[in-house]
Amino acid sequence: MNFQFPKNFYWGSATSAHQVEGGNHNDWSEWEKENAKRLAREAEGRFGYLSNWTKIKIEAQNPQNYISGRACDHYNRYEEDFDIVKSLGHNAHRFSIEWSRIEPEEGKFNEKEIEHYRNVIKALRARGIEPFVTLWHWTQPIWIADIGGWENKKTIDHFLRYIEKIVGELKENVKFWIVLNEPNIYTGFGFVKGSHPPGRRNIFKALKVYLNLLKTQKRSYEIIHKIDQDVEVGIANSFMHFEEKNNFFLNKSIKNIVNYFWNFWFLNKIGKELDFIGCNYYSRQLVGIIGKKVGLGEVSDLGWEIFPRGIYLVIKKLEKYKKPIYITESGIADANDEKRAKFIKDHLFWVGMAIKEGSDVRGYFHWSLLDNFEFPEARGFWPRFGLVEINYETMERKIRSSAWEYKKIIDGKDLL
Repeated sequence: MNFQFPKNFYWGSATSAHQVEGGNHNDWSEWEKENAKRLAREAEGRFGYLSNWTKIKIEAQNPQNYISGRACDHYNRYEEDFDIVKSLGHNAHRFSIEWSRIEPEEGKFNEKEIEHYRNVIKALRARGIEPFVTLWHWTQPIWIADIGGWENKKTIDHFLRYIEKIVGELKENVKFWIVLNEPNIYTGFGFVKGSHPPGRRNIFKALKVYLNLLKTQKRSYEIIHKIDQDVEVGIANSFMHFEEKNNFFLNKSIKNIVNYFWNFWFLNKIGKELDFIGCNYYSRQLVGIIGKKVGLGEVSDLGWEIFPRGIYLVIKKLEKYKKPIYITESGIADANDEKRAKFIKDHLFWVGMAIKEGSDVRGYFHWSLLDNFEFPEARGFWPRFGLVEINYETMERKIRSSAWEYKKIIDGKDLL
């Protein structure tokens, strides 16, 4: 395909506060302490099927793997990390603000922490990097968890007070706000599957949480635009390409139902109160019942199928909303950095194909800038998603070769 990305395209990578900062005290950090030993005991049952089990076994069976602790110490090393971002040719960076730092006690805002994030944003701006700021990436202050978290409608008002404060303080240097990150995964894993905090398995509570998050997204949009009419306010949601796992006659209907509720229900309910769509895409998902599942292709260290064309298929389905699209996450667990460069190039080929056909895609953020504490299914530190390798003993940063291959695409020297 003879294609060059638009000159104003945003190129970057992404992180989230709890996964990289270190030293956070929130509902997740408390849950980690309570569940680390159990997760270590269950590691072989959860990950033993992976082809790399013998390589990850020691780490996965260590309870410390499941405690975020100092993570990547990004809180103290963000200047160093942003120097790396600049060296890799990125012109944008997505990160999140930790609510529990800003409002550790109800109604009491920590001005020192607000100043910290102001400095983070200024550090990006000083390097010519556009900040894309996520306001909620799954974690809550302890006092919010104590009142029931998102099961309690009062949390909506508490959150709105927090964003009114933080957006008001930081508006001068932020153009793009992402209110919520993956409310579908948060609700599904935290309140249906029970593998995330608060560890519930109750479909009725899940529905209540999902509706409360929906109300939060809509009302946040209104509040942020009252503070600053010129900003763009969006969401970053998890999107998958779903296919039937076999030809059993009911599977197409099952696929269509799952596809609607996972990918589109939340967006449909938001309606017009959205300036852009953040698409987090990782893999294809095969769904259905009875019979043999069709074989998967090449997989990541986590056993996730690598299916680049899926990002194109998701983008095409998102066109109906007539909103700009940003790929706010796309990445691979690849400790040896053997597949990441091809993963990036293949996915960007399909993003480019969508743009060439008229899709309004304006940016791509690789997940992740750094190896980090992996949230999904509480996997901890052993999965390695970073363009930059982290030595968790010394906190040394080492740029992986795939990061330079990504830079070639950014620079237009490796056209797709």
